[in-house]
Amino acid sequence: MRHGGWRERLEEWARRLLTVFRRHSWVLDATVGPRIMGPGELSWLERAVSDLDGTGLSGAERMDAAVLLVDHVRGITQQARAAGPAGNPEAQLGAVLGDLMRTHGDRFPALAAALASAEQSGGQDQAWDFGLQRILDGLAALIDQRAG
Repeated sequence: MRHGGWRERLEEWARRLLTVFRRHSWVLDATVGPRIMGPGELSWLERAVSDLDGTGLSGAERMDAAVLLVDHVRGITQQARAAGPAGNPEAQLGAVLGDLMRTHGDRFPALAAALASAEQSGGQDQAWDFGLQRILDGLAALIDQRAG
């Protein structure tokens, strides 16, 4: 028996998927596009879809929610893989944009402010957790709307 509500279960599911993608980066390439899916991949999808049972979401919406979460995990993992051994794409983006922003920052005030804010947090990559929580917040809002 699984514990916690749908949100806790999906968050744990997404974190476990992130671990799998990080440990086995070849899975990122093997699980895109038209292909034959095996029972292992289907079991991951089944888990996420079933975690939303009883929420009032339709089957199609539960499937879309699972795909949205997979895409978020995949995108974050692909960016980290592209960043190389350092694995912090946010910090690397700040470094790459640094010279450009010093020269042209006055033309891009919102971007300059965002980069300064990221720098204050030590360039810590927060996109993973921020995105995960916003996806779950959106699902919560839809589920609450259906219940109300």
